[in-house]
Amino acid sequence: SRLAVRSVVLTADPGHDLLEALAGDLRPDAVQLHGTERPEFVAEIRAALPPSTEVWKALGVATPADLEAASAYTAADRLLVDAKPPTGATRTGGHGAAFDWSILEDWAAPKPWLLAGGLRAENVAEAVRLTGARQVDLASGVEREKGVKDHGMIRAFMAACR
Repeated sequence: SRLAVRSVVLTADPGHDLLEALAGDLRPDAVQLHGTERPEFVAEIRAALPPSTEVWKALGVATPADLEAASAYTAADRLLVDAKPPTGATRTGGHGAAFDWSILEDWAAPKPWLLAGGLRAENVAEAVRLTGARQVDLASGVEREKGVKDHGMIRAFMAACR
């Protein structure tokens, strides 16, 4: 079977100028909000973008209680469940760290969701089996060095997903 590839713009706490560009010329398939965006701001973004552009809100989780925040993001089209950034981190994601996937075991997700956080070819099948995730998000798990994606690692990851 063929895996679908979509264009996703990743942002963290975007300003209104970026939102105007996204609603105008860029037209990605999705906008991933990976910052500290409040539910009201997510609703504003959802209203500003065309219906064909999905809005995904990332949630950093470490405990089942962290999953409770998901219900506040009713305007998001999808949620992205990721590991909380380590203490002192300067960015909200892309740390290559997994979280305890068992906290998703009985989670009644209020929206469709993607699994993120520390996924690599070696662990993605187990992560999907344990969580029931139907979609995954990856970044640092296919980097040979910070910010440099490796084609062989991408191929191995895609094969593991199949």
